[in-house]
Amino acid sequence: MELHPSSIVIAGGGSTYTPEIILMLLDNLDRFPIRQIKLYDNDPTRQKLVADACEIIVRERAPHIAFCATEDPETAFTDVDFCMAHIRSGKYEMRDRDEKIPLAHGLVGQETCGVGGMAYGLRSIPDVIELIDFMERWSPDCWMLNYSNPAAIVAEAVRKVRPNSKVLNICDMPIDIMERMAKIVGLQSRKDLVVRYYGLNHFGWWSDVRDQEGNDLMPRLKEYVSKNGYNLEPLGCEPRLNDEDWLKTYRFAREVFACDPTVLPTTYFKYYFFPDHVVEESDPKYTRVDMVRDIREKEVFSECRRIASAGTSEGTTLKIGVHASFIVDLACAIAYNTHERMLLIVPNNGAVSNLPETAMVEIPCIVGSNGPEPLSIGEIPWFQKGLIEQQLAAEKLVVEAYFERSYHKLLQAFILSKTMKDASVARAVLDDLIEANKDYWPDFK
Repeated sequence: MELHPSSIVIAGGGSTYTPEIILMLLDNLDRFPIRQIKLYDNDPTRQKLVADACEIIVRERAPHIAFCATEDPETAFTDVDFCMAHIRSGKYEMRDRDEKIPLAHGLVGQETCGVGGMAYGLRSIPDVIELIDFMERWSPDCWMLNYSNPAAIVAEAVRKVRPNSKVLNICDMPIDIMERMAKIVGLQSRKDLVVRYYGLNHFGWWSDVRDQEGNDLMPRLKEYVSKNGYNLEPLGCEPRLNDEDWLKTYRFAREVFACDPTVLPTTYFKYYFFPDHVVEESDPKYTRVDMVRDIREKEVFSECRRIASAGTSEGTTLKIGVHASFIVDLACAIAYNTHERMLLIVPNNGAVSNLPETAMVEIPCIVGSNGPEPLSIGEIPWFQKGLIEQQLAAEKLVVEAYFERSYHKLLQAFILSKTMKDASVARAVLDDLIEANKDYWPDFK
């Protein structure tokens, strides 16, 4: 089959993840050829820092690929086949408030979970919809591969107001855990696994994991996770040894697993099942965003400056990361009708038979040129159903609150979160977040 080269725009061109996405794309040109790469961002200073280095990388490794970076949406979205969107509305300045304001009220401060995640979602909704409108105006046949957070709230908003758009909502966290599962059972890659999985984004469980020959891997995985969580240090292959915060999260999965040892959970349940523990171990003056700024951002931006100054990427420390590894698989599935099985966030429409039709569920799908075909999950147990419906209600209320400008619906969403203490705290933290987000949120009545 002839592989027609694609044109790509990366929305969020100034992100620290953009270089690793560029490297991933260049490493896969044999199966996903590219004719053009564009970077688009509304922060020209930040984007230029990344783009100057990426332009050198592209020129050295694939000089036939046209490259540009722009703040003009028409330039960015004209003649593109795929938009890879990973924007951060409000940048790290607002993430800082998403994490620290809840902690000041004794609540979990996390960028995608609890009230901090809701705050981030309210900022993300208009920006993602704007990108969809740009795409549909200037390249109506384009597909958006959206991995902007918080994915569940963003996906629900898109379902509500742009239901027919060519948008695929995806997340890298299940991919990362599946790579860990493969290592635990001695396989080479997550692609050696066949999984059944269900839930909402950052709120799901694996109910079955097998190898390509159909051998049940769940007993081995459960035994390992019950002792070690998803931490790979006992196997000597932990890829995040420089980040103790992530190591703690992976270790703590054993505590989450103990809540229901019939399934394997994602790591994010620690924020919902053990919020007091999370708050107790958090430093309200130095949160995850400070770690990212002090480590990842400084390292990536420093290396980008070095490449731009030297005029060459030789000896670069920039690498392909797990954040990018699944994106080319999804693009290939759409472009070349590969029918790859992938986890995506899609309208339920009966796939999980005892959840609402309009739930945006994260489940396995077969992906081809027409988009995803969700696989049937059937009924799920009461424990998971109850948790999902509470979380789903909170996420739907956030989206309704945004479009209706409803203070009370947003307050109800805060109260519903399993990370919340009581309604008085919900109102207090909401009022503080409204003040902090006055330049981003609508005027809630």
